[in-house]
Amino acid sequence: MNTFKLISIFLILTVIISACSSPKPKESNSQKADQKQHKTEIVKLNISAAISLTDALEDIKTIYEKDNDVKLSYIFGGSGKLAQQIQQGAPVDVFLSANQDWMDLLEKEDLLINETRANITGNKIVLIAGKDSSINYKTFEELNASELQQVAVGNPESVPAGQYTEQLLKTLNKWAELEPKIVFAQDVRQVLTYVETGNVDVGFVYESDALTSKKIKILATANSNLHDPVIYPTAVLKDSKHEKEAASFVKFMASKEAQNILEKHGFRK
Repeated sequence: MNTFKLISIFLILTVIISACSSPKPKESNSQKADQKQHKTEIVKLNISAAISLTDALEDIKTIYEKDNDVKLSYIFGGSGKLAQQIQQGAPVDVFLSANQDWMDLLEKEDLLINETRANITGNKIVLIAGKDSSINYKTFEELNASELQQVAVGNPESVPAGQYTEQLLKTLNKWAELEPKIVFAQDVRQVLTYVETGNVDVGFVYESDALTSKKIKILATANSNLHDPVIYPTAVLKDSKHEKEAASFVKFMASKEAQNILEKHGFRK
């Protein structure tokens, strides 16, 4: 093979190799920025929820955020206090209440997207004492003011558990007797803390709260005919800037997966 042919073959191969290895056109900075924003765009949902739901919702958060481009930001507290914050314009997407009354109030004030409202779960009121306490009441009827120094109850004006407790004790004609001994708490978790630390003799909390502590014992569980049904409603707020994502979360709360988590934490639909 002569020199001319060799040079020609070499040139052809060089062109082919160069074509195959040529870099791809560079993306513009704006294209890169758009792609980055698309990949990292996460919607933040502000969820005001009854403090009794704390542990269950933290478990739900872990699962829900894995499958959705959403970050759940919780505000826990007494349902009444949370409802008042919403009335005052707090930026909330979803409200989870421990009773119907506070949700009804927000609905009357036209603050909810009514078609998203749903009842997601329920609970029981229980009487608790410290694990090592000598108090061993078996029923609520056994409550005796002369044997007790202090009794912890959520403030009925803003804490649904306190409202249910007041109804229960009035039904049993025990409220007037016990009222001088009552220490009002800002939420059920504070009641639980008072009992755990021995600052009070007994307290009234939800069954789900009692199950979170190894420092207390459940003395009695209230029959449902002693007070209004303990129902947890939820709804999307009209002022939500993420209505679609908020509605999807509310829908998820009714799913079997979410309900299993709630049941694990002591809630009953």
